[in-house]
Amino acid sequence: MSDKKEVLFSKKNRKLLTDPLNDNNPVTTQVLGICSALAITVQLKPAIVMAISVLVVMSVANVVVSLMRNLIPSRIRIIVQLVVIAALVILVDQVLKAFVYDVSKELSVFVGLIITNCIIMGRLEAFALGNGVWKSFLDGLGNAFGYGWILIAVAFFRELLGAGTLFGFPVIEKLGLYEIGYENNGMMILPPMALVTVGIIIWIQRTKNRDLIES
Repeated sequence: MSDKKEVLFSKKNRKLLTDPLNDNNPVTTQVLGICSALAITVQLKPAIVMAISVLVVMSVANVVVSLMRNLIPSRIRIIVQLVVIAALVILVDQVLKAFVYDVSKELSVFVGLIITNCIIMGRLEAFALGNGVWKSFLDGLGNAFGYGWILIAVAFFRELLGAGTLFGFPVIEKLGLYEIGYENNGMMILPPMALVTVGIIIWIQRTKNRDLIES
């Protein structure tokens, strides 16, 4: 049992989870999925819901495509991948409408656009089609977490600095910063500031890891 566990969580398998969090992050290193950072990071709640939605779709899609990889004709592999992703996105969208309808309305068409998310398509094409189920599952989780934490970090700073709140709770007001002259930065809720925030994260990441600059 312990040997099997070691194989499942070998060093190579653990890297599938950890690499996308930093050195091979799909947003900051590969510059994919930027549209989401622009569209749904004004508030923290929809950003978290979007991150969870992508996590479910990417991890399950990777597993399904990996299971079918020897059965899919190469000429129609993109179509099959799109059908798998679309089916999962429809399920996720219905769950959101059933349990978090207010957030579902905020996300609007952006949930549907998960179907064309280049991160998911990229992982299916580059990894799931050529690897086993467990590795594909870990790869999906890792890249979804890498995408998700960037979304959540951007939304955290945009909501806090732009509206003075987190999850709608008045954080800045409770800290008494308004009384000493602090004012919300209205620019933070504008779409370009999402790119600026992502750019700052990329700069910090590449400053810490010089290999990313050279590559």
